[in-house]
Amino acid sequence: MTHPLVPQVIELASPLASSIGLEIVGAVFQTNQSPPVLRIDVRNPNQEDTGLDDCERLSVAVTEALDETNLIPEAYVLEVSSPGVSDVLTSDRDFAVFKGFPVEVQLSEPHKKKQTWQGSLVGRDEEKVSLNLKGRAIALPRSLVQSVQLSTEES
Repeated sequence: MTHPLVPQVIELASPLASSIGLEIVGAVFQTNQSPPVLRIDVRNPNQEDTGLDDCERLSVAVTEALDETNLIPEAYVLEVSSPGVSDVLTSDRDFAVFKGFPVEVQLSEPHKKKQTWQGSLVGRDEEKVSLNLKGRAIALPRSLVQSVQLSTEES
């Protein structure tokens, strides 16, 4: 369950992150720690990875903003980090970066009698997700796609 302060922290931190070229991808407030730990995960949408300098700049900005607003009055530890690469593709950037990689596509209902498809990612547009299945092209209707996940092997 999300801690009630997390949405407020995200609302406060998002414009700060945006001003230094980052975007917030998640936050969690772990109150079972002593002191509690507020972790904010960020990524740089313009680069492959998010560097330590990016995390440090946001950490300083968020600390100052939290101190000014007194949103968290008790002692806490702030951690700003990069979540790393997710194996679920969601953004246009993900689909461009992982073009040619093996993926598994889960559909909400069968298409051509199959609900799960595996192949090499060719791309995605407004209407379809395209795969290469051992040299054969397949276009899956985007309206049926529930998830596209990186796979370890192609079948």
